[in-house]
Amino acid sequence: MNEAHEYCGSDEWRQLIREVILPWALGEVDLGDDVLEVGPGYGATTDVLSESAARLTSVEIDDELAALLRDRFADVPTVDIVRGDATALCYDDDRFTGAACFTMLHHVPTSEMQNRLFGEVARVLRPGAALVASDSLGSDELAVAHEGDTYNPVDPATLPERLTAAGFGDVRVKVTDYGWSAVARAR
Repeated sequence: MNEAHEYCGSDEWRQLIREVILPWALGEVDLGDDVLEVGPGYGATTDVLSESAARLTSVEIDDELAALLRDRFADVPTVDIVRGDATALCYDDDRFTGAACFTMLHHVPTSEMQNRLFGEVARVLRPGAALVASDSLGSDELAVAHEGDTYNPVDPATLPERLTAAGFGDVRVKVTDYGWSAVARAR
């Protein structure tokens, strides 16, 4: 992540995640008691998810961010921070009761890797378990903010087909002027 992403570690961002983004994206979806979080970044969503999940496993690919989160959640026995790649998860099939990936998919370098990530999440979710995802819509402003960093925004119009191909059903996508959210159920 570049310096522009320091905002993602700010109190302002944490408040936006807690009060706006997660309530909008999650709605009434219950992720269950053993939740997988993909790409927690600075941990704003981890804070919220850890309050409702009996067990939260957060997989972060960035070494520094994973270390930062491990330190921050060291005294929280229900949260497991793992440095790992969500395109090749080390968990058994049908392990998790729900999964979340918020405001991070645009950091996955290619659409093919995003699709592998979707497939891996579908594999480790129990049948019928929900994946809830959200991200910003692609824009020139965000492209500038990601200069020198990966920026591969997801077109929400492609999500139903991509998630279905990855092993999900009952895909629902909603879009605002700024972002999208999707809920899909593992088959």
